[in-house]
Amino acid sequence: MNKNRTCVLWLTGLSASGKTTIAQKVKELLSDSSLKIHHLDGDEVRTAAKEKLGFSKEDRDKNIKLAISLAKNYQEKGYVVIASFISPYRYHREWGRESLINYVEIFVNTPLEVCEQRDPKGLYKKVRAGDIKQFTGIDDPYEEPQNSDLEIRTDNLNVDQCANLIITYLKDSGMLC
Repeated sequence: MNKNRTCVLWLTGLSASGKTTIAQKVKELLSDSSLKIHHLDGDEVRTAAKEKLGFSKEDRDKNIKLAISLAKNYQEKGYVVIASFISPYRYHREWGRESLINYVEIFVNTPLEVCEQRDPKGLYKKVRAGDIKQFTGIDDPYEEPQNSDLEIRTDNLNVDQCANLIITYLKDSGMLC
């Protein structure tokens, strides 16, 4: 990474698309460098928020604003930030692009059927049973990025390949030396 620059890698995609797994692998691959790296995860930020945030549009907006604020704070302290958030609405990601320096939007593009098959938290099963409402990709929209900086298909690639695509992107764009 250019020593004078930090970036925010913003991974967006459906629940169970692989955002967090890829983010952790990228962090691991960058950990041997002299970079300060912080991973912000959507579930952790939502849980740590002062007010209990649900999944209404208003609460989703608050969660993303909080995430962007945290990313900006870490970035100002010289960290490379890897953020893994569903961030379902395009305007959420535009907020990030407008607010953060060297914002890299990474679309973790995984078909809904694959996410449902993975379902590590059992959320899709609960949605289909009617126990969860306003779930992104089912009864609440996920607006796919139209101009992401990088798109990764986790249904075709393993986690190492996905993480290496991100590292290659950073090298090719001059952010990683």
